[in-house]
Amino acid sequence: MFRIWAKLLREGKIVRQFVYEGEEKLTYSHFLTYLFDICRELDCPTPVLLKTHIFNFAKFNHVRFLPRDFVESTDFDALVLENIIV
Repeated sequence: MFRIWAKLLREGKIVRQFVYEGEEKLTYSHFLTYLFDICRELDCPTPVLLKTHIFNFAKFNHVRFLPRDFVESTDFDALVLENIIV
């Protein structure tokens, strides 16, 4: 089981947040699916996912998506995903 805390930040404050929970073990090959589900819940566009994003999440337990990582325009400054280690 794993949990990912997703936050939409605007001017350093949390605008929306969501905790995504998975029943199986965290698998980085399924990270894009997790990202799709999180963005659907937060009602925000899905960012472009690069290898560096997955590596940052794996190494540092968090990743930050900036407006330049999105194809669509955004009304927030960052989408932050943090791995909640239980």
